[in-house]
Amino acid sequence: MSDQTFVIVGASFAGAKAAIELRERDFAGRVLLIGTESELPYERPPLSKDYLRGESDRDDLFVEGDAFYADKEIELLLGHAVTSIDPVARRVQLERHGADISFDALLIATGSSPRRLQLPGAELEGIHYLRTIADSDAIRARLGAGDHVAVIGSGWIGCEIAASARQKGLEVTLISDQSLPLQTLGPEIGEFYRNVHTGEGVELVLGDGLAAFEGDGSAVQRVRTESGRAIECDFVVVGAGATPNVELGQRAGLDIDNGILVDPRLQTSAENIFAAGDVANHMHPFYERRVRVEHWANAQGQGPLAAHSMLGSQRPYNDLPYFFSDQYDVGMEYSGLPDADDRVVFRGDVAGGEFIAFWLRDGVVTAGMNVNVWDVNEHVQELIRSRERVDEAALTDPGTPLQSLT
Repeated sequence: MSDQTFVIVGASFAGAKAAIELRERDFAGRVLLIGTESELPYERPPLSKDYLRGESDRDDLFVEGDAFYADKEIELLLGHAVTSIDPVARRVQLERHGADISFDALLIATGSSPRRLQLPGAELEGIHYLRTIADSDAIRARLGAGDHVAVIGSGWIGCEIAASARQKGLEVTLISDQSLPLQTLGPEIGEFYRNVHTGEGVELVLGDGLAAFEGDGSAVQRVRTESGRAIECDFVVVGAGATPNVELGQRAGLDIDNGILVDPRLQTSAENIFAAGDVANHMHPFYERRVRVEHWANAQGQGPLAAHSMLGSQRPYNDLPYFFSDQYDVGMEYSGLPDADDRVVFRGDVAGGEFIAFWLRDGVVTAGMNVNVWDVNEHVQELIRSRERVDEAALTDPGTPLQSLT
């Protein structure tokens, strides 16, 4: 296969992991990794955590250094945009100079983009979104103690940015139209994280959506909520969710619905074209329905699996949804995919911040979250995969080993 060309559109974490895996699998053909950013492929979780707070270096973000890609003969085309994909002719066209490249297999790993608020005052300076290193650098430069930041959104990004800003000594107001932080996980977890943030001095304005950004000059100076409340601030960070970057796939005629639709082995509706990471809406074999996950772990797993599929493997991607978050001294891991009406039970000390939450449906564990309790996630996933009814008393008893329940 040394005469073949594999193109990866999106020099993202998923894209880089795919390129690296191709070489690990002894693919001897041309590997071309194309990205719109000028940065080497990097990991995004630190952008809202330790890197944002200045506790880790820029070089720590990168998946690998320049020399690695050169040694593995992975061609990097950074700062380049792909404008179109032709699935029939198997060619991609680059924005620069109108050059086009033929491929034998293609991976789309274009990720997602922050959802931007279209509100009065949205053009004012000092309104930040977080996706890239440049975004994190811009926010990081504003984390001067004594300043007041308004954080919009109470999902994971909003909560992590609020925590990082508070740890740097800023006054933080977190504003959300939801009644609790992380409300999608249910009231019990939302109440826990509400208490975490208020305990650290964050002002929470919940159940009140944002109506406008306001400023007396060119920069934002306050935000106004739908109830009419005005909140003074020095700058704003918005974490209002993300949308998958499907435009290339759409123009290429690929099947699209909340992402690029892919089968269990991550192939799109076009032969030899695959998608991985945030952009991929995956037919999950375990759940027998489509799942799209926006998290580091999904990119880490799907990138290499996509490489195997490009090489002809029929193995499906079957990892359970997994993510992690660190806020202050509260670290957590979460696995699974519960329904909204699943019941939550606890093992451990919720008030003390050391516990495992389990989501149950008819006595079967559908998800689990371990908070400041470590080396248990593997057992949580085993419980989910077993699909067996569990004894609730044993499940919630810290003295009963989780591995004994499967």
